[in-house]
Amino acid sequence: MYRFDSRIRYSEVDSDGRLSLESLLDYFQDCSTFQSEDLGVGLEYLTERKMAWILSAWQIVVERYPEMGESVSIGTVPYEIKGFIGYRNFLMETGSGERLACANTVWTLMDMEKMRPVKVTQEMQEAYELEEKLEMDYAPRKISLPDMEGIRREAVEIKQHHLDTNHHVNNGQYVRIAMECLEGISGIRQMRAEYKRQAHLGDNLYPSVYAKDGVTTVSLDGKEGQPFCVVEFVQNGAGNGGQL
Repeated sequence: MYRFDSRIRYSEVDSDGRLSLESLLDYFQDCSTFQSEDLGVGLEYLTERKMAWILSAWQIVVERYPEMGESVSIGTVPYEIKGFIGYRNFLMETGSGERLACANTVWTLMDMEKMRPVKVTQEMQEAYELEEKLEMDYAPRKISLPDMEGIRREAVEIKQHHLDTNHHVNNGQYVRIAMECLEGISGIRQMRAEYKRQAHLGDNLYPSVYAKDGVTTVSLDGKEGQPFCVVEFVQNGAGNGGQL
């Protein structure tokens, strides 16, 4: 497992002095980026070939949010590659080995000129050493909206700070926007996100919020109602929230 060590910074904690869910996601995303860069198949390699890994789904399960100043170890392992699809686990632990959080992700390798999936290159196959998948409760990739009417929130216009190097909305930014709809909700133990299409500079996202039995689902829709991304949050003590 590829790892790097860190310490929880003040800029990464919420009002309770613990690592925020958004910052946890950033740690995991940075870890996979570091590994790809170290293996020589990172941003420059992909850009030269007009390719990019596009995230299809996140599942993050939190055991405990670490406190400000706490030392942590962040790890990642790709465990399967099928054609143009890649599967990757993430892990955050304390120095003593306590599991703080784990995650599963599904990625699609895209030809960014033709905007279609492209098969993983032989160089990438050889660079990524596949390992056993982590033990965790794996949830389905697809998220179903509850059979109820959602509550519409104020539209969010996509600004420059929402974009990443692929010039579309970064996957973490969708989660941040969705979390701004969670009024009075805390103690999130699981987050799932399903990415359906890409939003770009100047687009508007129209959040619809569905809350039932400790599970809150936010659909970030376009003007015509088709979702860009659906994000599900499960609170401590709630049901399985789609877990298998």
